[in-house]
Amino acid sequence: VQASTGQFLIVSVTSEDFDGIVTVFGVPFQRPDDAERAVACAIEMQQALVALNAEQQAQHLPVLAMGIGINTGEVIVGNIGSEKRTKYGIVGSQVNLTYRIESYTTGGEILISEETLKAAGSIVKVSGNRQVQPKGVKQPITIYEVYGISGAYNLFLPREEEEFFPLSGIIPVQYTFLEEKHISETIYQGSIVELSAKGAKVRSENAAGVSQPPAQTNIKLKLLVPNIPPELKEDIYAKVFDKPAENGSFYIHFTAKPPAIQARLDALYESIKR
Repeated sequence: VQASTGQFLIVSVTSEDFDGIVTVFGVPFQRPDDAERAVACAIEMQQALVALNAEQQAQHLPVLAMGIGINTGEVIVGNIGSEKRTKYGIVGSQVNLTYRIESYTTGGEILISEETLKAAGSIVKVSGNRQVQPKGVKQPITIYEVYGISGAYNLFLPREEEEFFPLSGIIPVQYTFLEEKHISETIYQGSIVELSAKGAKVRSENAAGVSQPPAQTNIKLKLLVPNIPPELKEDIYAKVFDKPAENGSFYIHFTAKPPAIQARLDALYESIKR
């Protein structure tokens, strides 16, 4: 967050919770441009991550990725707890919905609710929308993918079409689905047949359709290449995304890769894209 706030005084309150950051705008004082500043902050954070990853790569360290979800609504904020333990926090259904929106993101994405889009106005530029029904929400909602904000902010993310390249030799994998934080006991077999900079195309051996997950499904994969070192046998996490594929295949965006696997896949991608 510190690297992202060089141009604007954007962040009002920030707290760290587990593997995420919750940033609140409009506390302790509301401003008419709270929604605009939230979107601008998100874009600046994604831009700052590009520079940070360049430094990471120069030092042969893993690159980082983050998805950002933004929502606008009424919440309860303040000192919550007892006399023995008090925490300045934020609670409410709109907070929960923000977490749910973020869960639909992949690395590099910014997704916002319709309420945020209305509050920020036409200066927010979106590249598409989708209907989702998060857990605990009775009716489907529309979320929007942001690529920029005009006006005084003039901040934009690069809009690059992700290109997948076929592998000369497929990579056998096994995978299973994740529901919330729970891992399914059913294990499927398949192969990685194409690679991109951020994802892959998986061809399932269960072509009857049972193993074809819907978009936004979280999955865990493991490489099944014979005689690979232990560090290449660790778990890979990904999210299925909505890109058309033939029956028995689907596309994924990687969300977490161990450093050794990331280095191996990056090297393979660089070799096939030439």
